[in-house]
Amino acid sequence: MEGGVRLRAGASKQDVREKVWEYLERSGLAAFPRPVHRRIPNFKGASHAAARLLSLQDFRAANTVKVNPDAPQKNARFLALEAKKTLLVPTPRLRTGLFNKIVPPPGATKEILRICATSQGIKEYSVPVGLDGKARVDLIVVGSVAVSENGWRIGKGEGYADMEYAMMVSMGAVQEDTPVITIVHDCQVVDIAEELLDDHDLTVDYILTPTRTIKTNCRRPKPQGILWHKVSYEMLEKIPILKSLRYREKQTGKDVTLQDEHSDLANANTPAVFNEMAMAENTRPQAATGSAQLGQCYVESDSLSPQLEGSGMITTVYVGNIPPSIRVSELKCALREFHTTPLRLNWQGAQHRAFLDYKDKAAAESAVSSLKGLSLGGNTLRVELAKNQRRKGQVEINSQK
Repeated sequence: MEGGVRLRAGASKQDVREKVWEYLERSGLAAFPRPVHRRIPNFKGASHAAARLLSLQDFRAANTVKVNPDAPQKNARFLALEAKKTLLVPTPRLRTGLFNKIVPPPGATKEILRICATSQGIKEYSVPVGLDGKARVDLIVVGSVAVSENGWRIGKGEGYADMEYAMMVSMGAVQEDTPVITIVHDCQVVDIAEELLDDHDLTVDYILTPTRTIKTNCRRPKPQGILWHKVSYEMLEKIPILKSLRYREKQTGKDVTLQDEHSDLANANTPAVFNEMAMAENTRPQAATGSAQLGQCYVESDSLSPQLEGSGMITTVYVGNIPPSIRVSELKCALREFHTTPLRLNWQGAQHRAFLDYKDKAAAESAVSSLKGLSLGGNTLRVELAKNQRRKGQVEINSQK
């Protein structure tokens, strides 16, 4: 842009980001929150740029719109709510799932809808959408640090927008022709060398600025799903729902080998006590060593260590909403896959639930975080700390339904 952001030849993605952030601050275009560095930057005129959505047929025709939670897209979220569209907002850093659905109170005024579109409103007026929520997204609005007129996009460098899109593809929530829009200041529209783009990078179909609506006619294919060979174990730990998607895709036969995965990693991280639990799927409970059949309750009684057995430290995790078609071996397989090995498993398939014993509260909370959003047999499991814990080696059946 003439008189705007100037990029040197051979600039890297980070060079582009730094130049845009610096220009927005230096020129007085940056808006709260400041400084805009390391953010999807807010800018003066963001609301006016978002208002250009109203002139797009793709927006008018959309029933469900996904808008990122950053400040420059606040008006886009409001406009979606005002138009009575279903608004989905990604959870912060995808820590607690993929989407929150914004549900305004009945009879909400414009003022209330504006509150619903804020970060605080998203917390107060939203419900989570699980992997089995059958979400179908008709339009996507993402933030950018920089974008080119031919649709190449650069985000803030953490990859969340790219991952969100890949996860939506994996869920079947978007199609190849689902429009992607970004809202930026004119100075953020720069020349970006195509060689800077990788195959996981999301491109955009429309760019909205305070002065222009740009149709990019981008022909570069969007990501076709999650590129597991570029996903690290660290990312899996940061994004629990990613574990659920990986497990689901593995069940369909897809190669989900991770960036830093080694062939012996699973065995190295699987305690011997849990290997013993990996019995054949049709093994009868009465034939399994250390197990007992109590009416319709199948209790795995793998021995706890003497120190833990009497310590009073054992913490139990409740797993509910287990489909009738699921067998205990399938749950065990998922637990091994997620590295959430319990000391003992209490299987109550007839009641569609199970209880997992862990050595202490920290281990149990880690398991809950890892298993959050896990789907088995078409159901998203309910996973939480059990209300009544097992103490001093006594098995106490919880009152949770």
